Amino acid sequence: MDVHEKFMKEALKEAKKAYRKGETPIGAVIVKDGKIIAKGHNKRETKKNALCHAEIIAINKACRKLGGWRLFQCDMYVTLEPCLMCAGAIVQSRIKNLYFGACDKKGGAVGSLIDIPALDGITQEVNTEGGILEDECSSILKDFFKELRKTKSAND
Repeated sequence: MDVHEKFMKEALKEAKKAYRKGETPIGAVIVKDGKIIAKGHNKRETKKNALCHAEIIAINKACRKLGGWRLFQCDMYVTLEPCLMCAGAIVQSRIKNLYFGACDKKGGAVGSLIDIPALDGITQEVNTEGGILEDECSSILKDFFKELRKTKSAND
């Protein structure tokens, strides 16, 4: 297993935590110098807050741990291509490398719908790579929504 798969598996563990809580199963980890310094998973339903995406939670934790908002030498691993808000936060926090699992054709902002890090005028370069453990990252989301639809139709 290569280093990217190792850290994506840790992000998948976070996604599974979200799944068990009834949250959309997305997980993120931030790595500095080969060590995980922050983890996060979706908590929008739990916290009743639209900002509680896995990436935002992980960025907040990393900033607290490092004592500042600039995450220059950090990498982020996230199970789903970040949305517009999260892609912006990743650029603004100066994360060096972003690795994600599944693409989000409907709302992804790192190449699918729009590519925030590649926009002209963005002064902070974020290297991006998608498709890491894509099948596993995609499967957990498909399973979650399949189960959600089944539960919803049983309750109707």
